[in-house]
Amino acid sequence: MQFGIFTVGDVTGDPTTGYMPTEAERIRATVQIAKKAEEVGLDVFATGEHHNPPFVPSSPTTLLGYIAAQTERLLLSTSTTLITTNDPVKIAEDFSVLQHLSGGRVDVMLGRGNTGPVYPWFGQDIRAAIPLTVEHYGLLRRLWREEVVDWSGKYRTPLQGFTLAPQPLDGVPPFVWHGSIRTPEVAELAAYYGDGFFANHIFWPAFHTKRMVQLYRQRFEHYGHGSADQAIVGLGGQVFMRPNSQDAVAEFRPYFDNAPVYGHGPSLEEFTAQTPLTVGSPQQVIDRTLSFREYAGDYQRQLFLIDHAGLPLKVVLEQLDLLGEDVIPVLRREFAIGRPDHVPGGPTHEALVEAAASAGPTPSAAAESDSSEEQQA
Repeated sequence: MQFGIFTVGDVTGDPTTGYMPTEAERIRATVQIAKKAEEVGLDVFATGEHHNPPFVPSSPTTLLGYIAAQTERLLLSTSTTLITTNDPVKIAEDFSVLQHLSGGRVDVMLGRGNTGPVYPWFGQDIRAAIPLTVEHYGLLRRLWREEVVDWSGKYRTPLQGFTLAPQPLDGVPPFVWHGSIRTPEVAELAAYYGDGFFANHIFWPAFHTKRMVQLYRQRFEHYGHGSADQAIVGLGGQVFMRPNSQDAVAEFRPYFDNAPVYGHGPSLEEFTAQTPLTVGSPQQVIDRTLSFREYAGDYQRQLFLIDHAGLPLKVVLEQLDLLGEDVIPVLRREFAIGRPDHVPGGPTHEALVEAAASAGPTPSAAAESDSSEEQQA
């Protein structure tokens, strides 16, 4: 099982001091956080993609390429890459380059995005979000798998005789996660292609995440990719820790109360009771995270959000120390207990290369085209 962190890249003032970091400070801090994640033994660092203030990660592959040059083991991902407003050709090119630069330490999480004004900025209409997702992803798959692509669709100009450069590392595309908070069509798309499904899991109650994951698992099995418990699932989560739980609550409360995402809404106590947000001791984080398996099954990747709401860099790095020293070793051991042998581990480039070699030729262009059309319908 893989453990890591993901960031939304918000630039938020510290409500306890009034200090507002610059965009440059926030970007450089993100790099330090990623390097620290590797240092303390985490597996994954993922960044979101946003094109509007107060967020800074508008170019995820640029950020990840810079981090790749300063790390050796860390798996780099997104959370998410906007499949709706990005050109599939550019996604294919950017991630192929990142694959080569990082030695294969990269995968990608695709999502629709839920900020309405962003769509027209990139020439799209949010009302077409689902069909855009289906069509763009169908093209992206072909770009990564076929030497020459002829393609036409509704939302993009046609391609004639297009060849991706560079080709994916070792001829194997990055592993694809489809991320969603509330959209069953995204879970269906992930299941149809046998890709991974990442439940954002930070704003909604457990019963909602359970329904989404169960839908994905059932449809994964329906489409013949394996048994339901072999489907590749990732979960998000939010934590804030101190050795003493009362200290954690007292320190985090002003950040929670003023956070752009959930501040001035439910109380901290209400939110922690109704969502996976855990504020307390490392043992409380361990217990809460282990409970996710009760409704998500044996899953492959757990990412934590720890650097938002104006928390100072020093505090975020302290959170990483607690994760690396007190939490993740226990979670690795406990999640391994009772895990069936046939349930796969977290995806890696090496595992994908081995699987591709065992599977033989990739699907034909016609099969990929047909599947895209079926999803569009």
